Amino acid sequence: MTCAVAASTVEREDFQVESAPGISIFVREIRAKAPGTAASPLLLVHGGGPGGIGSFDLPVPGYSFAESLATAGAGRTVYIMDVRGWGRSTRPAELQQPADANPPAVAVDAAATDIAAVVDAIRMRTHTSRVALFGWASGGHWSAFYAARHPDKVSHLVLLNTIYGVDAPWPFGEVFADPKFPGRFRASGAYALADASRLLARWDTSIPTPDKTEWRDPAVAEAYVNETIASDPTSGSREPRSVRIPTAYRREAFEMAHGRKYWDAADLRAAVLVIRSELDFWSRPADSAALERELTGAARKRFVTLVGATHYVFDDRPARGRRRLIEEIVSFMDGTDVPSGDR
Repeated sequence: MTCAVAASTVEREDFQVESAPGISIFVREIRAKAPGTAASPLLLVHGGGPGGIGSFDLPVPGYSFAESLATAGAGRTVYIMDVRGWGRSTRPAELQQPADANPPAVAVDAAATDIAAVVDAIRMRTHTSRVALFGWASGGHWSAFYAARHPDKVSHLVLLNTIYGVDAPWPFGEVFADPKFPGRFRASGAYALADASRLLARWDTSIPTPDKTEWRDPAVAEAYVNETIASDPTSGSREPRSVRIPTAYRREAFEMAHGRKYWDAADLRAAVLVIRSELDFWSRPADSAALERELTGAARKRFVTLVGATHYVFDDRPARGRRRLIEEIVSFMDGTDVPSGDR
């Protein structure tokens, strides 16, 4: 079906893809009305907080990240997906039960299965052999896991604020650790609940000024919260309204921060762009350094630090890193890399 919300320069279409028996994955296609010439369609994969639309297609003029990418440079068709458990995709049975009834839900292999189904659907729709992937935070972890196993289907891989398997200090190490066994992940349920205040808390604290509007348009923050909470059909059954978020990504990040490799950078064959926000609270400089050492088989690689940018850079104001982020992605995919600047 065609989405009711459409900008004058792009068209949107929503559809579902079957990933596994009983698992339906939501996908949105955003394409410029004047078709571009880019060879590879681009799939955006959200992280462990909001789903795809709440991250990448906010209904605020000038702040749909997907629309900006679809119309920039050579132009390209952009896709947004919700991994199972998020947004408008199927929520597994574990999310229908009390949180403490099951271990953390939606591990990387399940997320990669969903990505695989969507990539194959995009390849069929666009008659292309390979798809470009953009993964934010845990979405980068999931995307790299998939790309390492399917190098023939991925043309470009863009990792934004993504943890890699290297043992180094991590801000969430103590938060997620078992108090009795600091090197072990603290037992948690299948999902966590996030209300409006929790959805904005880390974003707020990472903006280094009391006036958050210097970094972020208030309308963006409101749309981000509203879309994320509304995407959970059970949100109205709780007070305050909240969204269920699967938690396996937390366990995997904890383990990667202690050196576990779920995927090996040496197995990646796509052109790889690694971007880190200077004010990011999730990834670490050590992740970028390890990736730079170990991306030995990539067709091309580039490393960028966005000075003064936050974890949510694609939803921040253009001058706070959003504009640079889009320029870096577009130039990398179009093969016209801008000067490296700050690394």
